[in-house]
Amino acid sequence: MKDNKPYVVQNLQPHFTIKSPWWKQTMDFLGAGFLIILLSPLFILTAIGIKLLMPGPIMFTQIRAGKGGVPFKMYKFRSMVVDAEQLKAALLIQNERDGPAFKMNDDPRITPFGHFIRKSSLDELPQLINVLIGDMSLVGPRPLPVYEDKNMSQWHVIRRELKPGITGLWQISARDNANFDHWIRLDLFYINNLSLWLDIKILLKTIPAVLFGRGAM
Repeated sequence: MKDNKPYVVQNLQPHFTIKSPWWKQTMDFLGAGFLIILLSPLFILTAIGIKLLMPGPIMFTQIRAGKGGVPFKMYKFRSMVVDAEQLKAALLIQNERDGPAFKMNDDPRITPFGHFIRKSSLDELPQLINVLIGDMSLVGPRPLPVYEDKNMSQWHVIRRELKPGITGLWQISARDNANFDHWIRLDLFYINNLSLWLDIKILLKTIPAVLFGRGAM
């Protein structure tokens, strides 16, 4: 989804030592708990669909870099073939994003049902569990796999100052932008302007992004 507001135009550096405010922790805990209950039918239906249409486990777990670069296990509904991680090395030459992150629009590892749950962002639902147990936040910099996080440039690592989030400025405004530096600038803009209102604004804008199929994360 395009956003006419240019959130960032240059490299930004955080101007304070970041401590997660009480309202963010409260919103994460209450919000994740409420959404897990509200969306439990979607959890069940997605799990059944994967079990019936995609041989193998329902869940996909991956070690990602959390706050301070500390690794944690992130949960997703599986959208790819079982040996997707082993097949990735052969696809790196087709990476469509610059920088350390990997992205391929027509990734052959994604199954037909996987395309559906990615387009609708249903594959991201289990990350609400990560939020509930404190590994992630509802809003924040998107967590990178550890091996991608380690390959970031020095000024990129400032994004580790906050817990990673399910959604953020990049997801609602620059999803189609392949420039990794722009993605990081959006994260740093968020860090510098952290507020309850900004989190609420991002969450509200995430809803239409997902409904119109532009919020896959």
